[in-house]
Amino acid sequence: MSIRKSLKKVLPPISVTEQEALDAGDIWLEASIYQGKPDMNALRAIPQAKLSAEEQAFMDGPVQELLGMIDDFELANEKHIPDEVLAFLKKHRFFSMIIPKKFGGLAFSPYANSTIVATLAAKSGAIAVTVMVPNSLGPGELLMHYGTKEQQDYYLPRLAVGDDIPCFALTSPEAGSDAGGIPDAAIVTKGQWEGEEVIGLKVSWDKRYITLAPIATVLGLAFKVFDPDQLLGDKLELGITCALLPKSHPGVELGNRHDPMGQRFYNGTTRGQDVFIPMEFIIGGQKNIGRGWQMLVSCLGAGRGISLPAMGVATGQSALKAAAEYSFVREQFGLPIGRFEGIQGKLADIAGKTFLLESMRVLTTEGLGLGLKPSVVTAIAKYHMTELGRDVMNSAMDILAGKAIQRGPQNTLAGGYSALPIAITVEGANILTRNLMIFGQGAMRCHPYLKEMVDLIHSNDSSADGEFNKVLKKTIGFSVKNAFRSLSASYLPFLRSAESAYPEVTKYEKRLNAMAAKLAPMADLSLAVLGGDLKKAELLSARLGDVMSYLYGGMAAIRFYEQRVEDRKLAQPYFEYAMQWTLQQAEQALVDFVANFPNTPTRGLMRLLTCTYTNSVSGISDKLACELAIASMQDDSVKAQLTHLVRPVPGDGNDINEKAFKAKHAVAHLLSKVQKALRKEPVVPYLSFENALQKLQARGVVTAKEADMLHDYNEKRKLAVRVDEFTFDLEPLSQQARTKSVDKDAA
Repeated sequence: MSIRKSLKKVLPPISVTEQEALDAGDIWLEASIYQGKPDMNALRAIPQAKLSAEEQAFMDGPVQELLGMIDDFELANEKHIPDEVLAFLKKHRFFSMIIPKKFGGLAFSPYANSTIVATLAAKSGAIAVTVMVPNSLGPGELLMHYGTKEQQDYYLPRLAVGDDIPCFALTSPEAGSDAGGIPDAAIVTKGQWEGEEVIGLKVSWDKRYITLAPIATVLGLAFKVFDPDQLLGDKLELGITCALLPKSHPGVELGNRHDPMGQRFYNGTTRGQDVFIPMEFIIGGQKNIGRGWQMLVSCLGAGRGISLPAMGVATGQSALKAAAEYSFVREQFGLPIGRFEGIQGKLADIAGKTFLLESMRVLTTEGLGLGLKPSVVTAIAKYHMTELGRDVMNSAMDILAGKAIQRGPQNTLAGGYSALPIAITVEGANILTRNLMIFGQGAMRCHPYLKEMVDLIHSNDSSADGEFNKVLKKTIGFSVKNAFRSLSASYLPFLRSAESAYPEVTKYEKRLNAMAAKLAPMADLSLAVLGGDLKKAELLSARLGDVMSYLYGGMAAIRFYEQRVEDRKLAQPYFEYAMQWTLQQAEQALVDFVANFPNTPTRGLMRLLTCTYTNSVSGISDKLACELAIASMQDDSVKAQLTHLVRPVPGDGNDINEKAFKAKHAVAHLLSKVQKALRKEPVVPYLSFENALQKLQARGVVTAKEADMLHDYNEKRKLAVRVDEFTFDLEPLSQQARTKSVDKDAA
């Protein structure tokens, strides 16, 4: 018996849904990482993403105007998104960013789509989700790629201007992660349509978690099709199919809502029982029966890399802005709290990870802008960027402490804190994304021969044995090269290469290349020893996926840093922290993978090939953390770039905090003079800062102009550190009452 036939008996067959998922999308930079040779030339050759003049005008016009209409705290206390906000979204075509201009859409780039969604998410998760869904996986994208001309000409112009609001229903109570196991079914049958008897489908479904379903006018629906009477051929089960049903169609049930973490976007259920639909409701027509899963997974890659990562980045930038400004303005024991090392550790982690988040956002959308649909990269982006968002938000909550946990209009963190778990859960919970998707798809798509080999193993072709042996020979050669590359990178560090023109980048590029060289043989040995069982060993495969992911993040950080022509020196602490953290995480994942590999001889070989004899990995120094924390409290171009998605609106919490932050920077030299004077000759009793200033002005320590500047800063400071208050019945205090409260606190 041939090797191929022996393997065929052992390896489990790949299901149709698995095969279609593996075939979907493109491979990109991740393939070079997996193969042990990160393609830095390709990375540096990618055209830099920028907003077009039209996209920038949209940001400065409709987006900024929309931000001024949103009060996220008030929205969270209401039951519905205000009608005027929905009308504004429709009027300015926020739902048509991916729709071509010939259908009335905006046809914005993936980078612009991400920037707009993230900017909205920094203000309101509910509004961001409302905008992102029509611009992600759903009827619009499916129609563009697979719809008939008649469907496109009718629906896309209506979707572009909001005459139709779309939703797409896939998830069922009995099928979440196992979307291929949806029980919702359609029977091919005959029925009446527009006065005639036609062949159509009798569909029954029960769906949940469907965003925009309660207000949708057109329902995208996924279900399985069966043909028991063989009206279309000799097959019983025809496969997953996607259709588009108007809300007004008899039997369609829409309207019931869920309550996702108090975020007031519309999310709910849809049901139908024996609803007859004509074949023309199928997206693409009758010929697309059974192609639904292929259609979904091929479109999912792009949307997954934009919308949910955008929420992670928005959370990161909101957290950085709030934490850095509060750490600088808030004082305890006579010092800004950002001067205390305990705070600095948290603040540096926020700053470094936010640099990484923006780097990954830009690179991922640049890839999508090339016309690619890199399914592995977008899975990496969705998982790691939402998780990083959660990390930095938790740190910011710790820094702002009591101010962060009191809800109110001035709280800039509460909305993101409650909204981010939604992004983590949508399109497959992050547990699924990390443990099954990243390396599961990555191994099959990125290995140069594995997919071909698996296809040949399950082939019934008479020439399969000969072809398999040729591919096997190539695979062995590939693995041997990987092993020697890993040995060289592990034991001969002076041979490690890097192509960056910047010395501060070179050392990290060398480490990144060495880590990728170690990843390749680990993947090869895992596949060789565990074979099909690797799919079940989720904790192991997830760690290999982590190595891939963190190296992708490292490549993104290098690219983002190298593009900073004017302020690279200012950005260096952020870059250093981001690179050290990503490489540390990759090293830890590799160490844990080797330590937990179940085959003892193979584990020994892995240790030899990667020089992994200890569980210790390099860490981030306290010196760098303190340096970055101080840097993040500066009012400079790097902080502005890493918080540019947070657009303050006059009078909102971000505006209040920013004004106090900038005011303190403007009078920092005066505050130093005041402190020195008070140490030399204290004001006793020290009733208030205002009282002390009057005494110092009388002594001639500060001039009248300087005193005015200091008074102005102090008023802004008091407003920034205050916490929202309400009446006993939780009604908002009037502006006058709030002002009295601030004055009372100061006294």
